[in-house]
Amino acid sequence: MYAIVDIETTGGHAAGNGITEIAICIHDGTEVVKRYSTLINPHKEIPIYIQALTGITDDMVRNAPPFKQVAQEIYELLDGHIFVAHNVNFDYSFVRHHLALAGYEWQSNKLCTVRLSRKILPGLPSYSLGKLCKHLSIENESRHRASGDANATAQLFSLLLQNDHDNHLKIALKQNSKEQVLPPNLSKVDILQLPYTPGVYYFHDAVGKVIYVGKARNIKKRVCSHFTGNNIGPQRQEFLRNIHHISFEECGTELQAFVLEAIEIKRLWPRYNRSLKRFEHAYGLYTFEDQRGYLRLAIDKQRKHNPAIYTCNSIMDGYNLLNKLIEAFDLCPKLCFMQHTSGPCEKGSNGKCACTGAITVKAHNKKVNRALDELKDVLPTFAIRDAGRTRDEHSCILIEKGQFYGMGYIAGDAEANDLHQVKNFLTRYPGNDYIRTMVTNYATRYPERKVVFA
Repeated sequence: MYAIVDIETTGGHAAGNGITEIAICIHDGTEVVKRYSTLINPHKEIPIYIQALTGITDDMVRNAPPFKQVAQEIYELLDGHIFVAHNVNFDYSFVRHHLALAGYEWQSNKLCTVRLSRKILPGLPSYSLGKLCKHLSIENESRHRASGDANATAQLFSLLLQNDHDNHLKIALKQNSKEQVLPPNLSKVDILQLPYTPGVYYFHDAVGKVIYVGKARNIKKRVCSHFTGNNIGPQRQEFLRNIHHISFEECGTELQAFVLEAIEIKRLWPRYNRSLKRFEHAYGLYTFEDQRGYLRLAIDKQRKHNPAIYTCNSIMDGYNLLNKLIEAFDLCPKLCFMQHTSGPCEKGSNGKCACTGAITVKAHNKKVNRALDELKDVLPTFAIRDAGRTRDEHSCILIEKGQFYGMGYIAGDAEANDLHQVKNFLTRYPGNDYIRTMVTNYATRYPERKVVFA
């Protein structure tokens, strides 16, 4: 037995909205044998645009029963039947949520007439209920009302049963079939093609635009996890409705997937990605001239309108860099704000430092400028060489002079022993401190995978 359901609501997600009307058609596999419908008082105002769409006004539901009052009757109608609806996850989420609020624990197998129509009646220009009814000559005199749409869905369901020559309905109801949890506009073929490998996946909307980018150690497992659970919030419901297609890019390692995700989010700026869009460097290396004319170096918090010479994620990274410059170019630690005592620095105590005035402005500034010119030479150049996508290659991520250069794959028999040769196999990508820090931290954890270039 099938319970074909349609509801009207005050909004698009169950957590913050009420049901204003529900209709249920009990179908025995051949015809409708019982019908039920009622208006419901949602105990909140119905938005004007929804009143215009459905024709259901606040006055119409004022004396209608609240959901809790009819919950037992609805539960008894649905219990033990297969739940059927057009875009089933929407109706199911509302009914299950409001039954739970009324004290009824209920769940059911589901069938989506959108998904079934795409399989049984392929090639139609649209699978919205209104367009399907028009194409199939199904009359619906009460469009956007629960009873009218439920009756139309019941007629559509009867046609689908009659034309299901390849047993799509039976396959969808198999215990191990996960198809009914998929978004209504996403083909199961997109899921079947996904690999069990590390990589990056892309969710596309109806016109092919990327709306979400994600990374994964196991692409198929991670993608499927998006469609499980009972999150009834508005963002997730809207997100799922807009997924029409999935593409992916395999990677050799999870680290590469992390890096590629960060690159792609910056490049594509997907609608539903929140993190990594506005990554800000925490600290930077700055230079300025003091009242005496001496150039001074300092690590400070990133300033929005004052570009740093070099950026880093932590103040310790900045201090480590500055100490390297002080050591390599014989700079005054006090003029670099690495010593905060009232007296001169250690070199100044011997009378040979800029902090005591023993070194002229010109001589001091020349050393600072040389340090800045050769800053890249004191920064590390190394590669992470790791597993590839196949046994015949290995992956490579390159940090050159402290900055992310790019990544790619090198065949096992290829000549790639020096920096120039390695670069020939890599794709150049824009970098940022998030990527650089991620790769550097990985190199610290796995030094055996790090190859240092002179």
